[in-house]
Amino acid sequence: MSNAGPTIIINVFLCLLLPLATCAQEAKPEKSMEQKEEIARLYEQMYRAMIAKDTTPLDSLLDADFVLVHMTGMRQSKRQYLEAIGNGTLNYFSAETERLDIAIDGNCATLDGRSCVLAAVFGGGKHTWPLRLRFTLRRDTGRWLFTTAQASTY
Repeated sequence: MSNAGPTIIINVFLCLLLPLATCAQEAKPEKSMEQKEEIARLYEQMYRAMIAKDTTPLDSLLDADFVLVHMTGMRQSKRQYLEAIGNGTLNYFSAETERLDIAIDGNCATLDGRSCVLAAVFGGGKHTWPLRLRFTLRRDTGRWLFTTAQASTY
């Protein structure tokens, strides 16, 4: 009888926790998928704004401390980046997304986006670039914001 007591307690404990663990496991992927879809939409909105040279919606997608690191290593603050879009230093004409990889960890996320981008930047001619942008994002007051971006080709 002394051995039955701990077994019963363990079984009751498992019966109480197992449904909670199952619910948490089932709910998490669904919420994660919704957030991944939201982040993918933000990526598309970003490119639409860049192509339209509309810095107002672009400004709302970027964290106040946003930094873009170009493939040359040059760093641009949010203000510098928005000015470069607005004044034509960075000209984007089209972007076709080829691949998005998104990972979410609580209120932080990473997005690795690969797109064929037709652009003319820093006074150069129009070229199609296989542009890879690796972003970090954070969720602030219920919405995702881009915090950093690292540009390269693929």
